[in-house]
Amino acid sequence: MMMVMRTMLIAATLAAITLPARAEDRSVLQNCKAMVARAEKGPGSASEAELTRCRQVIREWALRDARTTVDEQGRPLK
Repeated sequence: MMMVMRTMLIAATLAAITLPARAEDRSVLQNCKAMVARAEKGPGSASEAELTRCRQVIREWALRDARTTVDEQGRPLK
């Protein structure tokens, strides 16, 4: 039973890592930031696969924001 659970967890983690993060909407980013913050305060609030996916979303948004020279309304960043 424990081996099956371990295998499922490993498969879910690998799927979360290999699938591209979908960061279409900033609400996804905000939800992921909140989930990671909750997980840092107390363990057990989210699965490792969810946390891995959220960390990937946060990374993707950070990279996207670093390449962006205008804000969401098209105004130049200062």
